[in-house]
Amino acid sequence: MRGEDVVRLSVLAAIWGGSFIFMRVLAPVLGPVLTATTRVMIGGVALIAWFRLTGFDGDVRGQWRHFVVIGVVNSAIPFLLFSFAALQLPASYSAILNSATPLFAALLSAMFLAERLTAAKITGLVSGAAGVALVSKAGPIVLDATVAVAIAACLAAAFCYAASSIYMKRYAANAKPMAIAGWSQVAAGIVLLPLVPFAPARGEITPVVIGNILGLALLCSSIAYLFYYRLIADVGPTRALTVAFLIPLFGMAWGALLLGETITWPMIGGCALIVGGTFAVVRPARMPDENS
Repeated sequence: MRGEDVVRLSVLAAIWGGSFIFMRVLAPVLGPVLTATTRVMIGGVALIAWFRLTGFDGDVRGQWRHFVVIGVVNSAIPFLLFSFAALQLPASYSAILNSATPLFAALLSAMFLAERLTAAKITGLVSGAAGVALVSKAGPIVLDATVAVAIAACLAAAFCYAASSIYMKRYAANAKPMAIAGWSQVAAGIVLLPLVPFAPARGEITPVVIGNILGLALLCSSIAYLFYYRLIADVGPTRALTVAFLIPLFGMAWGALLLGETITWPMIGGCALIVGGTFAVVRPARMPDENS
């Protein structure tokens, strides 16, 4: 992997790690529905505008059903769940639990794509489960029923990400990844819009709130997707997956630096178990070619 690819990978992880900071700030003010809706609508429309500007053809007529399914499963539901969790959990918790996505993907791949669960993958799944259990009791929050529901919401969001990846491999392999990034978010926004009148903002919409909305939508969705698919084109999807190892590290760092969140040694230990399990799950049997 070239130096510029490592930089791009690190920047992407820093951006996506920061998304949990934005949600932690916005959810108490906007509520989960508005937080998720503004993210996908603004982020999706910005990408569509970029497509028009660059002449990119996303084959909307031929792939729109896939865009809707992926938009609901990969954006609308998980963004809503993470925004709900942000009402209770520190951003660093959500970032760590998000890294369980490849673990769920390994299970679903074995069930629906006939991919074999090797001993290494099973070990990774066990390690990841142990990490989730450790993080859940890591402090500084008290594990009560409300916190448990928030943790379950994060894990359900990670499961949705995994399920979406399986769907894309099995049914939407012919859809252009960049088109999926833009149009699926627009579809997610359309699905969430009917909920907005029933979930008005909880607090005052200040310039700081607007800045966080734009940061979450434009930086963590629009720009991040452009980085991600450029990374896939340059180093291949397998190496691009290593961004999952870095997101929780940045999530904890941003939470401590920007929100004053406490990082405990059990949190670090749980994060290490989850990331280590993820590495065991996604690590190929042999190193792929540069553009595999």
